Amino acid sequence: MQDVTVVRTSVQPPYAAHLRVYEPLAAYPEPERARWQAFAAEHGPDAAEPAQPVAAAVLEEQREALVGLAARTPRALPERESGRAYLRVVDGVLYVCPWATRLRSWQALEELRAGAPVALLDTALPPVARAAAEADRERWRAEHPDARPWILTSRWEVPVRWFLPFGDEDRCFVPGGGAAAGAAADGGVDGPPGGKEGVGEGGGEHGGRPAALFYLVPMAQARRRVARAFRALREAVPDGELVRGAERVGRWLEEFHPRSLVELDYGGLVHLLGPERLLADRSAGELEEGLRALRAGDTAEALRVYGELTVRWRRVLALRHAN
Repeated sequence: MQDVTVVRTSVQPPYAAHLRVYEPLAAYPEPERARWQAFAAEHGPDAAEPAQPVAAAVLEEQREALVGLAARTPRALPERESGRAYLRVVDGVLYVCPWATRLRSWQALEELRAGAPVALLDTALPPVARAAAEADRERWRAEHPDARPWILTSRWEVPVRWFLPFGDEDRCFVPGGGAAAGAAADGGVDGPPGGKEGVGEGGGEHGGRPAALFYLVPMAQARRRVARAFRALREAVPDGELVRGAERVGRWLEEFHPRSLVELDYGGLVHLLGPERLLADRSAGELEEGLRALRAGDTAEALRVYGELTVRWRRVLALRHAN
């Protein structure tokens, strides 16, 4: 874990999940490689705990963003890249997932503009600030035509397509709390990804480490799973929503180094779901079962599994309208 310090803040992380790619340090050209190596030396990822959550760093990233938004003149995006990243060390190899905050801020601004009422948008970010951000983006895009984010974010739900690269054995649940979380870290998720799980308090911060639920898998395995799912779905339901989602996820994964790591992090959704639902959640495994049924020709069973999974996550998504 890149930062073992508990970030103490009264601000809860947003109800958002994240799909991340960590590329090996060797995938970055110079001088980027040297910069990430120096960053890792300063922030010290723990090689002894390769499957620890990155919740503390997520809070730090959010805090940086809030500082910009709370400025006297709100900034729609950072003036420059933070130069920070999520880090993992697995089998002696350093993996880096840059925050790429400016690029992700532009994407979030697009989503906000498409989904928020104009009056609310103008209050949060005045038109002049948005116009400046758009002009800045066009200049930046001309200089970085091949740029792509290492992190995708989804608010209020985990899209079902995001489970395609993972199996139930890749699931890591770390309960929240002090001693309980420490016990889980020592005995539950100590080692490479593989369905590790601890039992204790969960769902929030209990004076120590926040709860976390995430999946972590090598890129080669993630690509194989998505490709197999895409083939099965294309043959059975060529116009289905999930087959289009599998294609989008597969294309995004192809943008990265073949020896990368892929992570699905429930992020702030752990505070929305609570400990009991987190313990019971086996979404990736259920989707895997549905795809096995589909490949075996049992369409009815595949539809049942997909339907139940979709309905469950739509109920979570519906909470965004709760008062």
